[in-house]
Amino acid sequence: MVRVSTSTREAAVYRPRRIRWVAVPGAAAVVILFTVLSFGLHGRTGDGMGQFARGDQGAMIGLGVLAALGILMFIRPRVQADPDHVQIRNVFGSFDLPWTAVRAVRFDRNSAWATLELHDDETVPLHALQAADKDYAVEGVRKLRALHSAASA
Repeated sequence: MVRVSTSTREAAVYRPRRIRWVAVPGAAAVVILFTVLSFGLHGRTGDGMGQFARGDQGAMIGLGVLAALGILMFIRPRVQADPDHVQIRNVFGSFDLPWTAVRAVRFDRNSAWATLELHDDETVPLHALQAADKDYAVEGVRKLRALHSAASA
């Protein structure tokens, strides 16, 4: 979902694209794999000292669901920017920054994602604008730079 225009008065929302093609099917495959493996948990354990129960099968499926949720965290990132501020939601952590706190929007060569360079020499990664998304990420960085320039003027 992207709203981009040449006007710097409109908000822009960016989310990673290519990672969704991997994460969603990967999460589904993990749940299916753990479910199939859970059906193999029956009878005696390998050393013969214990016995698998239905709870063990349920726990195996539950572990698959938890692993899938962990994989789906990689589709969580989002950057939402308007003329006044930028909201960043990364895999872990969120930031809401006014443009006045931002020195530059960077997307260095060989960098996995764009970053915001702040006036206090800190950097904030923008996981939503990933190098794997190529032109989409470049378009997003250009829009963020335009919003930053408009706010600085």
